[in-house]
Amino acid sequence: MKSIVCSSKTLTTLEKIERLREKIENVEAVIIGAGAGLSTSAGFTYDGERFKKYFADFIEKYHFRNMYEGGFYPFDSLEEHWAYWSRYIFINRYMDAPKPVYKNLFELIKDKDYFVLTTNVDHCFQKAGFDKHRLFYTQGDYGLFQCGKPCHQNTYNNESIIREMVEAQGYSMDVNGALIVPEGISPKMTVPSELVPYCPKCKEPMSMNLRADNSFVEDAGWQLAAERYTEFLCRHQNRKVLFLETAVGFNTPTIIKYNFWRMTHEWKNAFYVCLNYGEAYAPDEIKKKSICINGDVGEILYQLLEKTEIDQDK
Repeated sequence: MKSIVCSSKTLTTLEKIERLREKIENVEAVIIGAGAGLSTSAGFTYDGERFKKYFADFIEKYHFRNMYEGGFYPFDSLEEHWAYWSRYIFINRYMDAPKPVYKNLFELIKDKDYFVLTTNVDHCFQKAGFDKHRLFYTQGDYGLFQCGKPCHQNTYNNESIIREMVEAQGYSMDVNGALIVPEGISPKMTVPSELVPYCPKCKEPMSMNLRADNSFVEDAGWQLAAERYTEFLCRHQNRKVLFLETAVGFNTPTIIKYNFWRMTHEWKNAFYVCLNYGEAYAPDEIKKKSICINGDVGEILYQLLEKTEIDQDK
């Protein structure tokens, strides 16, 4: 399929938002595809002031420009590796997003038959109220460890030990669970050796359950989510379905974007929506079955929700 910028000379952004609101009201099911830009819009940025706030010491020592660089750095010890990663995990998995983007999305579709397919690994959907049985995290979860080899296909919840790691570095949490940067002292850049996680079976170091290479563990929970997603698609392919793609880029387009395009083209009653800042695209073949809105997805969702609430109050 040939990709084009989806635009209209007759429809303004507000008119497209109104049309989308009507689509959501009238379809039988909504299938959400969510990319990293959704969490960025919610305030989970990986550079800038947020990065400097929690990683000033690592920036000074290693000159990292963003969290991703530190995540791939070959630290000299596991103690330093997990000092970095425990902060990384805590602020991106166990702290709430600064802006209510996910909650607004949930409010918009909570009364519909919905399913979420996402490449995000920060758990924001479930924290916002989405049913965990309607979520498929294809690329893993910051909240899970796996064997680094891996010698088996199990994953392990890491919340308790991650909290211990950040506290061991001198951090504490406020009443809302946010990380408090220690004042007057520099945080430690290592964790105690006894907190370094090792596989309970083969005793090799644990790693994050994130899809980086072919060592990624697709555990029983992942398999069940994949089956539920496939079953949802089979059950709805002849019904009025809205494929709502939110802030999905072209880093991994085969997971969400290309499949949404294909199903919209093949399913008679399907409709495609792309909300994206600077990359609101759709193929020629489904142009008449698409709405593409260029802008910050959080702002678009806010306007959608605001309009819906106004109409309900009338």
